[in-house]
Amino acid sequence: MTTTADFSVKPTLTGERVLLRPFAEEDLPAMLAALRDPEVLRLTGSPRYEPDEDGATRTWYLTRAEQTDRLDLAVVDRATGRCVGEVVLNEWDPDNRSCNFRTLFGPEGRGRGLGTEACRLIVTHAFETLGLNRVSLGVYAFNPRARRAYEKVGFVAEGTEREALWTEEDGWVDSTYMSVLAREWAVHRGHPAV
Repeated sequence: MTTTADFSVKPTLTGERVLLRPFAEEDLPAMLAALRDPEVLRLTGSPRYEPDEDGATRTWYLTRAEQTDRLDLAVVDRATGRCVGEVVLNEWDPDNRSCNFRTLFGPEGRGRGLGTEACRLIVTHAFETLGLNRVSLGVYAFNPRARRAYEKVGFVAEGTEREALWTEEDGWVDSTYMSVLAREWAVHRGHPAV
């Protein structure tokens, strides 16, 4: 384990069902489709986002490997070889050895445990390779599937951001703030007794 995170290194992390790797050109169609999916937009609190094939969205994904203050990896379904989503460690705070975690899965990546495995892989990397002490995230109240996946890998609810998001469909929505600590991860390694 290192004592200082190095977000400039973009690893490939391999699990039984998913592969996490830097984004490639061939991932763009899947990510564009995911970013146009109404459920993805709702669950991420991004209902007004409109990706573009040749502009900012394309540039965003193809420059992720150049970023030294965050880690964005494509989630590839090993059964099909197709990109089904992304995992991201961002909002890095080097002084406190912490960062935020977020994820996004298109329709092809949902409901099969791929998100849980991808979460375990990236959080293992955060603690065991990057030497972080804390990984945190926020999950909206209308996304119990994601919250359950986070709990399965050891994230603990810390509090509620009341009325953190407004949507036409749901009105005001709370967000639960969750985290997992290195000392907790050292005990359960992503498999807590829940």
